[in-house]
Amino acid sequence: MRRGRASWTAQGVAFFRALESKLPEDERACFDPLAKDFLGFWLRMVCRSRLRTRVARVYVANMRSGRSAPFIASRTGFIDDWLKRCIDEGFDQMVILGAGYDSRAYRFADLAGWTRVFEVDHPATQKRKARTVRRVLGSMPEHVTYVPVDFEHRKLEEGLLESGYDPEAKTLFIWEGVTVYLTPEAVDETLSFMARNSGEGSHLVFDYVYQAYLDGQVEGAAEWRTYLEKRGEPPVFGIEEGAAGDFLSRRGFRLVEDVPDCALKHEYLRATDSGKRVSLRAPAHGGICTSVNAGTFRSAPLSASE
Repeated sequence: MRRGRASWTAQGVAFFRALESKLPEDERACFDPLAKDFLGFWLRMVCRSRLRTRVARVYVANMRSGRSAPFIASRTGFIDDWLKRCIDEGFDQMVILGAGYDSRAYRFADLAGWTRVFEVDHPATQKRKARTVRRVLGSMPEHVTYVPVDFEHRKLEEGLLESGYDPEAKTLFIWEGVTVYLTPEAVDETLSFMARNSGEGSHLVFDYVYQAYLDGQVEGAAEWRTYLEKRGEPPVFGIEEGAAGDFLSRRGFRLVEDVPDCALKHEYLRATDSGKRVSLRAPAHGGICTSVNAGTFRSAPLSASE
């Protein structure tokens, strides 16, 4: 992202969630009623009109330059369902890495009052988000702590530990739409912190792109890279297809599930009044993983290629 400015992609993702949330309950992949509140003026205007919303939904569903709005909506729905299961199991604290305009801390009432939520993100994005949260909710919820961290210039542990994070507690880590923008070294450092500083039974969910897609070896990858580079947020990190389990095991986590993004869309997307969404036919470009802290972290950080 450009220095001193809130993330453009964070607002784009909020827009995709807002569009999806306008669909009827039996057609949408996710429901985020707060997403529209984080949008700029023109995008909010789109979401206020049924016709403009329909046109925008068709347009973003067929974009070839991004990983697609339907995937992002499906990803949000998957993580929401995963979070509900984790709430039933019980945990002490939740960390949202690269939180952007994630609204789970405010949408899930079960989190308030008995658990702490740490939202980690770039200071510029958090500043804009805080203004919106105060405007919409009237004040900042007491269970939410903002942790300003630029992953490329400040260590995660510095921000979290200074903010009251408990390294012995059972923790949920949500890392949505972030890893692709980080260097392999930054990814390793973050995983190292999580593996060494979370209690037994802690969980991590994150999504990633395949290395082949990152390298431009897949149809549409070049357009996707150009799209992000023009907005100052170039893609950097990927994992080889089928290698996520080994990648995680050497970083202290045990893979529970690795779902290709095409399978995710087939599970969460439903028919709309305009027919099946075109993006359902697209091949997998990456996946989303759920994992558990295995307590076997190797002290030496590993690069993504190892």
